[in-house]
Amino acid sequence: MSESELYKDLGSLTKDKNRWKESIPYVSSLLTHESVKIQAKVLWLLGEMGLEYPQEVEDKIPAITSFCDSTEPLLRERAVNALGRIGRSNYPAIEPFWKELFRFADDEEPKVRLSFIWASENIATNTPGIYENHMPVFEKLLHDEDDKVRMEAPEIFRVLGKRRPEFVSPYLERLKEISETDDNRVVRIHCLGAIKVTTKI
Repeated sequence: MSESELYKDLGSLTKDKNRWKESIPYVSSLLTHESVKIQAKVLWLLGEMGLEYPQEVEDKIPAITSFCDSTEPLLRERAVNALGRIGRSNYPAIEPFWKELFRFADDEEPKVRLSFIWASENIATNTPGIYENHMPVFEKLLHDEDDKVRMEAPEIFRVLGKRRPEFVSPYLERLKEISETDDNRVVRIHCLGAIKVTTKI
């Protein structure tokens, strides 16, 4: 099967959730494929499968995590995403790798930093308590040089503000300041959203 045919096949599988559980071994086997495009698609799909079937992908987590050290930014991005999705439904499975994720807050590639925030939101949805002592990492990302990273950064404050408002309260003034001064409209809106959820206005 050519790369384009395989990619198309994976695309069809993505849409057919009824086949996901039985297809996990097959999809996992493609992590060793020579194509970065295929590997990236597989990492993304395993993340989605892991959200639905966390036990079935648990033994694939070390292989997924190995891509966090890739020199290819797309693969780092997708590996972090996958760990976030799996961690949303089964945090204990990714716990050994959780602290490692924080290095991606400083990744040179903006899309990887964005994925770190997104993965953190996923994990925090069901396991918010673990973020209590890590809020300064996210505060720094509120000031990221990349617009898309700054647009997403307030969302982790919103997720945590809904579940653990005490984690976000120390940052309300900073969020308010950004909501009034950032030149990106979406950043301002997302900061206001985080404030409203946290203060229950």
